[in-house]
Amino acid sequence: MATQIVQAPTSADHAGDTAPLPAAALPALARLHAAFPVVQAVTVYETAAVHAAQLAARAESGLMSDLDADDLAHAEELMAGTRAILTKAGRLDLIGGA
Repeated sequence: MATQIVQAPTSADHAGDTAPLPAAALPALARLHAAFPVVQAVTVYETAAVHAAQLAARAESGLMSDLDADDLAHAEELMAGTRAILTKAGRLDLIGGA
């Protein structure tokens, strides 16, 4: 059985539309693009915070290796970097900051 390749549309169906979004959707898309760095920073921060908490527990148990210590330092650096992004955006509230 052969696979049929279908070409992607190169134009919109209606005058004034931009394929595949209508022109009226462009402002909403622009807002989403502007918010993406903030969303990404929150995701990185939250992931790093969980990892840092896990590694801190390992440190308290006395079982932390040098590699774990490096991972903890990296997680803390990620948290600081993303905190700076969120501070600049005025959105520390997204990670429980003031």
